[in-house]
Amino acid sequence: MIGPFVNGGALLLGSLAGAFLGPRLDKNLRNHMPMVFGCASMGIGVAMVVKVKFLAPVVLALVVGTLLGELVRLETGIQKAAGSARGLIEKIATPSGDLSQEEFLDKFVAVMVLFCVSGMGVYGSMNEGMTGDPTLLIVKSILDFFTAPIFASILGYTVGILVIPQLAVQATLYLCAALILPLTTPDIMADFSACGGLIMLATGFRICGIKQFPVANMIPALILVMPLSALWAHFVG
Repeated sequence: MIGPFVNGGALLLGSLAGAFLGPRLDKNLRNHMPMVFGCASMGIGVAMVVKVKFLAPVVLALVVGTLLGELVRLETGIQKAAGSARGLIEKIATPSGDLSQEEFLDKFVAVMVLFCVSGMGVYGSMNEGMTGDPTLLIVKSILDFFTAPIFASILGYTVGILVIPQLAVQATLYLCAALILPLTTPDIMADFSACGGLIMLATGFRICGIKQFPVANMIPALILVMPLSALWAHFVG
């Protein structure tokens, strides 16, 4: 397992560098680059959505998954954990940026989705688990290494703790890939991609400040979409 650790290292190093530089980075760079990353997230999302095979189970997974996320207050839980982590980190490090707690939590959730459950990370982990080829995750590592400093210059050292959920997600997918992928079909994987793409699209809107989608609450849809797509293909498709 190479890719998840390389990606985690790139995210950690980039976050530390960005938080250390903080306000010393050009203001226009700190303000404009997140907009570019948000636009890239939306573009990736659109590219993933067009792969859809069965739209109905994808929409159903997104609606039911988001409903479950809202009921268990997934995003609220993540925000509380992020707020606590920020407080602990700022006791031993100089705070970076001048965001209010509300602004910080809003941006942190969107960045968490971008780093931890992006399409490239999910597929890269599963691909390495099946083939042993870490290329996709290494490419993601390069992107994260340049993306993380910008967000860390705004959000501070707290961005570095995203290494933990990122590594957990990627390692789990890597280890489970041999069990999951034989049960899938190209159509199921296409619908999984489309569902992930919708979440990436919502993440891009949130990063750009266009619309505050509950992206963390939408994550359970990724768990539901594969079985729903399989059932749809068996009984309807």
